[in-house]
Amino acid sequence: MLDKLKDITTFIFDVDGVLTNGNILITETGDQLRQYSIKDGYAIQLALNKGYTVAIITGARAQSVTMRLKGLGIQHIYQGVSYKMPLFQDFLEKTEIKPEQIVYVGDDLPDQEIMEQVAISVCPADGAQEIKDCCSYISAFKGGEGVVRDIIEKVLKVQGKWFAEKPDADDGSIK
Repeated sequence: MLDKLKDITTFIFDVDGVLTNGNILITETGDQLRQYSIKDGYAIQLALNKGYTVAIITGARAQSVTMRLKGLGIQHIYQGVSYKMPLFQDFLEKTEIKPEQIVYVGDDLPDQEIMEQVAISVCPADGAQEIKDCCSYISAFKGGEGVVRDIIEKVLKVQGKWFAEKPDADDGSIK
């Protein structure tokens, strides 16, 4: 798998069970609440800042999901889909990205078909057994608890892009 990490330019993620723990709290007004990891968000922003493409293909349909993803800077967001392959193919056509440049992170059966097409398929530690059986890498982290950061960090470290120069903390006010 390490050899394939060198060629990765793109990350595609599912939302529920990957970026979140898969639990949805529903308020009395019907709003759906999800919990995201700040560490996953940091890694996504770092990848975007380093020039990687990040996309989302999810069955989730919620304004709060859109707000979180756009807030991270993700531009390729496909929501509310039960069959993901046509949107994956549309994404490939629009971006001219090749499957061998992609890491896909999914956790359940709707993700499997795409996972079988990409260079590296990843699932969280608590992914469905069928997905664990077909993926390239099972993260030690559960969905919503660092699986996204785990794979982004691995790719960026192999490519020498994980962390650039540290910002200068000395603003001259410390004597």
